[in-house]
Amino acid sequence: MTLIKSISGIRGTIGGAAGEGLNPLDIVKFTSAYATLIRKTCTVKNNKIVVGRDARISGEMVNKVVVGTLLGMGWDVVDIDLASTPTTEIAVTMEGASGGIILTASHNPKQWNALKLLNERGEFLNAAEGNEVLRIAEAEEFDYADVDHLGKYRQDLTYNQKHIDSVLALDLVDADAIRQAGFRVAIDCVNSVGGIILPQLLERLGVEQVEKLYCEPTGNFQHNPEPLEKNLGDIMALMRGGNSDVAFVVDPDVDRLAIVCENGDMYGEEYTLVSVADYVLKHTPGNTVSNLSSTRALRDVTRQYGMSYSASAVGEVNVVAKMKETHAVIGGEGNGGVIYPASHYGRDALVGIALFLSHLAHEGKKVSELRATYPPYFIAKNKVDLTSGIDVDAILAKVKELYRDEEINDIDGVKIDFPDKWVHLRKSNTEPIVRVYSEAHTMEEAEEIGQQVMDVIHELAKD
Repeated sequence: MTLIKSISGIRGTIGGAAGEGLNPLDIVKFTSAYATLIRKTCTVKNNKIVVGRDARISGEMVNKVVVGTLLGMGWDVVDIDLASTPTTEIAVTMEGASGGIILTASHNPKQWNALKLLNERGEFLNAAEGNEVLRIAEAEEFDYADVDHLGKYRQDLTYNQKHIDSVLALDLVDADAIRQAGFRVAIDCVNSVGGIILPQLLERLGVEQVEKLYCEPTGNFQHNPEPLEKNLGDIMALMRGGNSDVAFVVDPDVDRLAIVCENGDMYGEEYTLVSVADYVLKHTPGNTVSNLSSTRALRDVTRQYGMSYSASAVGEVNVVAKMKETHAVIGGEGNGGVIYPASHYGRDALVGIALFLSHLAHEGKKVSELRATYPPYFIAKNKVDLTSGIDVDAILAKVKELYRDEEINDIDGVKIDFPDKWVHLRKSNTEPIVRVYSEAHTMEEAEEIGQQVMDVIHELAKD
């Protein structure tokens, strides 16, 4: 059994002894700590917290424990039940609520669940707030309401439609063009809440034909739920049948979007954001942001429009902070996460699908042809295992010094930007390893430059 406590929430496997897995006792403790923090820090004048969940088998159990705890803490609960992460984020602001909790372990397998914690803006807690939740939970510094001040419960199942309405209302979502294009779309929703909301979205967008794969929200994921090529053989095979123009794949909480071309080839998760950004920048001049481990193609496309690209530390909360700082019109992460401020500051696959289909309709190209218009890059992902006790920070400092003649960014580990490639080194917070991501115009070049830097790390570790 595994229980991971971090600033972004609590996640773990279901079952086991207290403190060893995500069991009811730990759920109560962390929900109570979150409720205590929100009571201290929230500036909106209401008493509501929104709760949404993905379709995991454990979701109903976790929901009842979380809802009961919030009521016991004196909070009124708006339970939107089966809903995506972006739907829950939007519900917080539409309700004018003080916060929200999303019950999802994102792309983790079915035995996992988690509490993702939101502030009054429907955004993830920052590092300081997350640490305070952990501190309150550890100290058990929470008080429950007396019988006259218990919270009130309300279930509201309208937020899927409200989310879709908000997507259709975006200026750059061109449902008329999508309808006229007569698109045939396939979807793989890995047996979670995407199977509920994506067919409704596509119908409202005017998509002519939708072929559904794993859309029953049972929580029994039919494949590894992370939307990576190695897990998507079924939808790729379906696309090779030639009956659809494009396929969309989402993770269990629908904040990541992968695309499959009409010929069954992967579009590339890094290029979901690149393509959407191209469309947005074509109509809305402005800046862009992604994290340091995302493809350089976004920077290249942004500069083609004469705009400015910025890189943030890894993590959605860091991307959002940099987007606000630079007034970015589009941003996100290379894992298929699209953040469009005109909608809200959260990764949203529904927004990504609507903007991508609008872009595709305007361009009049096949999906594979559209993909070929973007700069070709390949990312290699490796890691260096180090012996316990090695000072990883000292090694990264030496690497930074060795490559001082190159462009260096050290806001999150060390990123070395060469003229035609890059390498990003990040230490793990939980084990003695250095993650090594590298990108170049071919996979061979990416692996080669990554290996060169890994060799340097091995040599430094001997000193």
